Amino acid sequence: MTERHSPINASYPGAANEDDCLEQQIQHLLVAVEHELRSAPAGMNELSLIKALQKPPWELLGNVIFSEPEKLYPVHFLLFHVLYRLRDQLSEAGESLRISPLSIRIEAQTVVSGEGMPDSVDTLRHFYLDLSQYRLPEEAIQQIMNDFWAGAPGQAPAQSETREAAEALGFNAVPADFPTVKKRFRRAVMHAHPDRGGKTETIQHLNQAFAVLKAHFRHSI
Repeated sequence: MTERHSPINASYPGAANEDDCLEQQIQHLLVAVEHELRSAPAGMNELSLIKALQKPPWELLGNVIFSEPEKLYPVHFLLFHVLYRLRDQLSEAGESLRISPLSIRIEAQTVVSGEGMPDSVDTLRHFYLDLSQYRLPEEAIQQIMNDFWAGAPGQAPAQSETREAAEALGFNAVPADFPTVKKRFRRAVMHAHPDRGGKTETIQHLNQAFAVLKAHFRHSI
């Protein structure tokens, strides 16, 4: 197994081992993530949140190579672990946290805890709260990233996430067929390519949107 990128961007005094350091990192991220989300009531996508956590005053995440899934994965996993822990905390105060790579925001709680929550949310929660999933061999990472960006295996993405994915690719509404999505995706990636002055983060955001729409049409058949 090749050495993977670690999202930890600091060493913490008193941390006896890597697990202690990771837990302290998580506690700092819980504070920072809540602050950033409350500063953005309309919400933000995963990549914007990562960038905010890299900048002062936080500087909690190191350099992220968005174009390489095996190096993005530990950052993605750690961030979503924090988001699900934060969601549990907020529910006690009557708030909910919308968690999607395309849209993360704090909202007023609209359902009673334990009722009306889709199975896909519970599946994702169990996955991301299991810290043993943080360290995985590279060969397991690509499929996991694809599966969980596009919703839990066997589950269609939520309608709201599908609409947001369509908007990320420049559609005003969810298109009628998948070939239309593929055509728009290829054009968008071409324009966003670094050789044309684009950024790999933009391409990663397009990849996430494409994965959601792919899952949507797969479950619509």
